[in-house]
Amino acid sequence: MSFDWSNLFSWQNLVSLLDVLVVWYVIYMLMMLLRGTKAVQLFRGIVVIILIKLASWYIGLETVSWIMDQVINWGIIAIIVIFQPEIRRGLEHLGRGSLFANYNKKENEAEIKLVDALDQAIQYMSKRRIGALITVQMNTGLDDYIETGIPLDADVSGALLINIFIPNTPLHDGAVIIKDNRIAVAAAYLPLSESNLIPKELGTRHRAAVGISEVTDALTIVVSEETGGVTITKNNELIRDLTQQDYRKLLYNELVPTQEEKTNAVARFFTEIFGKRGQKH
Repeated sequence: MSFDWSNLFSWQNLVSLLDVLVVWYVIYMLMMLLRGTKAVQLFRGIVVIILIKLASWYIGLETVSWIMDQVINWGIIAIIVIFQPEIRRGLEHLGRGSLFANYNKKENEAEIKLVDALDQAIQYMSKRRIGALITVQMNTGLDDYIETGIPLDADVSGALLINIFIPNTPLHDGAVIIKDNRIAVAAAYLPLSESNLIPKELGTRHRAAVGISEVTDALTIVVSEETGGVTITKNNELIRDLTQQDYRKLLYNELVPTQEEKTNAVARFFTEIFGKRGQKH
């Protein structure tokens, strides 16, 4: 008995495959949107409620099942209220087209502008030994740390970064967090690393930079108040005493996507979906 390959590649099957892929993509984007926020714990609570509902229905616990039905029915309104910041952020991203920004030919302009602004601020503060701590959000969300700071939601510019870290000003103590190429907050608190491998001569800013790199993939820049030296941390790595050429090259490599990365964005997406280990560029 021969297998009819024409049925496998029928129009209905192709549409069904496309349907599944679209659902996977939506789920993936929701996971990226929620990752690193307190909404993850709330989402887990919703999953627990659904599991209790299914278990009570299967076992025959009618009262428990009825209560879970009421929780689920009213839960839609509760979800809208609880997840309001994430829903708003997602709609803003959709309105800006940032969900598909990896395919926009002009996407690098914002990243290049960000690198130039960081360079301007670093050069000024390094020469004058003005201490600074700047964290740039990568893939892992930093919302829990953003909540500890003073909201700014401002365009990134060298002048603004310099003014934030001028000594004895209200915002100079703490970290600036940059998210989506904008200054989200200033004076934010980052977790301090307890690692014994950090040199003793490094202070609180450096420990905070290493600390955030231990729990997220954020890129953090430190300007030493004592020496004016520039340090960058990422993925639990600390790179000290960088020259302007060195840190500009590092920032470009980390923040500005290459043409090859943009071309392979779709392939990397499906690689992540199906659990294969991606290679770091």
